[in-house]
Amino acid sequence: MAGLQCHKLLWWMAHEPAAPELEIDESRQAVFDQGHRVGALARTYVPGGVLIDLPYNAYEQRLEATRQALAQGAPAVYEAAFRADWVFVSVDILERLGLERLGPETLRGFCLIEVKSTTSVKEQHLPDVAVQTQVLRRSGLDVGRMEVMHLNRACAYPDLSNLFTRADVTELVEARLAAVPGEIAAMTAMLAGPLPSVATGPHCSTPYECPFTERCWPVLPAHHVSTLYAMRRRALELDELGYRTIFDLPEDFPLGAAADRQRRAVQAGHLIVEPTLAAALARFAPPVAFLDFETVGLAIPVWDGCHPYDAVPVQFSAQVPDGGGALQPHAWLAEGPGDPRPALAERLLAVCEGARAIVAYNARFEGDRIRELAAALPHLAARLEALAGRLVDLLPVVRNHVYHPDFGGSFSLKRVLPALVPELDYRGLAIAEGETASLELGRLLFHGGAMEPEERARLRADLLAYCHQDTWGLVRLLERLRGLAGGA
Repeated sequence: MAGLQCHKLLWWMAHEPAAPELEIDESRQAVFDQGHRVGALARTYVPGGVLIDLPYNAYEQRLEATRQALAQGAPAVYEAAFRADWVFVSVDILERLGLERLGPETLRGFCLIEVKSTTSVKEQHLPDVAVQTQVLRRSGLDVGRMEVMHLNRACAYPDLSNLFTRADVTELVEARLAAVPGEIAAMTAMLAGPLPSVATGPHCSTPYECPFTERCWPVLPAHHVSTLYAMRRRALELDELGYRTIFDLPEDFPLGAAADRQRRAVQAGHLIVEPTLAAALARFAPPVAFLDFETVGLAIPVWDGCHPYDAVPVQFSAQVPDGGGALQPHAWLAEGPGDPRPALAERLLAVCEGARAIVAYNARFEGDRIRELAAALPHLAARLEALAGRLVDLLPVVRNHVYHPDFGGSFSLKRVLPALVPELDYRGLAIAEGETASLELGRLLFHGGAMEPEERARLRADLLAYCHQDTWGLVRLLERLRGLAGGA
C-alpha cells in the first residue's frame, strides 16, 4: 500500500516467488530475526494472551485458532489471523479493551497493536495498520483503537520496564480507511493482469530499496549526474535539463566545492589535488597512531546502561608507533556475550595512551564511542576523554582537498582507498564492509558457543583481517596524501 513501487514489487512477489532477488541473504535474515525477537518480547508487555503458533501458510488453521481464542475471552491474541475480501492479515497483538485499563472515555472493543523494531512511528507503518483495521472490522470486530508499539531509545538496561512505547495512531489510521477498499481492489486487479508498467524514480528506494531495482533501472553511463557528491536528489532534475553526465556540466554550473572538484576531475580525467592539501595535513605530523572500531547495535540492550541500537564497540584495530617511530599493529576482539566495554577500554588505553595524535576516518564516530565508554566507565573517564580529544580526522582532508574520478561521488574509505592506494583492496577479504562485520560480530558474540571451533576461529580471523585493513589502509592513505601534497 506504499505506492507505485509496491504494485510492481507485489506483482513479482506473487508471480515469481522463487526469484533470486527475493532470496533471503544473511543480512536480511538478521533483520528478520531481530524483528522476531522484538515481537516475542513485546508480547510479554501485553500479558495473558494466546499465541497463534502455527505455520505462516496454515491459513485455515490460524483463522480457526483465532476464532476459538476470541470466543474463549482471551484478553489478548498474538499473531491473530483474519480474512476478508480475499485479504489475509496477521495482527501482532490484538488486545481486548477494558474500561479499567484505559479509562471511562475509551470505547469497548479491541486495540490493534502493530509491533515495530524502530524507535519511532514511521509513515510507512500506517498503511499496514490501516489494512489490518479494515480486514478486522469487515470480519465483525469492533476495533476502537490502533497503536504502533516501538522501541524506546530512553530505555536503559537492566531496567527494561520501559523498553516499548505504545503510540496511539487511531486518528492517523482512521483518516486512511476510506481509501483502503479502492487500493485493495486496484492491487487485486493489478495482480490478475500483466506486469504493471511503472517508471523508475525515487519511489524505487522509498521507504526501502526495492530488490528488483536492477531489472527496472537502465544501465547509467559512467559519471552520470546521480553520482555528483551531495546532489543525488537533484539528479533527475539535472537529467531533465539535458545534463546527463558530469561531462555535460559547464564550468560555471553552480555546485558545492566538493562536487565542483569532482566535475573538474572527471572532465580532466585525472586526480585533482588542491594546493591547500599540505596545510590540511599539518595536524598529522608524526608520530601518530591509527584507530578503527567495529560495533554491534542491539535492538534489545543486554549490557548495563545501554539503550536500543547503541553502537557498542566490541573490536578495535590500531597501528601505534613504537619507541623508534615504527608502527606496530594491535588488535582486540571481544569473547562471548559478556559486556566487552571494560576490557576493550583498558586495552585501548594501554595501546594508545602514549600517542600524541590518533588518526581515524570519520573520527566523530570513534570519538562518540570513546565518550560513551567514558560515561559507562567512570573510573576510566578522564583518560578516555583525553584520548578522544587527541583524535584527528582524515575524511575531511580527502573531501575538501582531493578528488579522483574513481571515487564515484563517495568519500567512504571503501571508495577512496582503492582509488588512491590501488594495491589495497577489500575485494579479497571474506568480510569486506561494515554492515557484514557488525552482523558477524553479533553472531560470534552471541552464538559463537554453538559454532564448531574451526568455524569460530575462521570467523574471528576474518573479522580481525577486516578491521586491520581499515587501519593499515589509513596508514597508506596518509602516506599517499603526503606524497600528493609534496608533489602538488
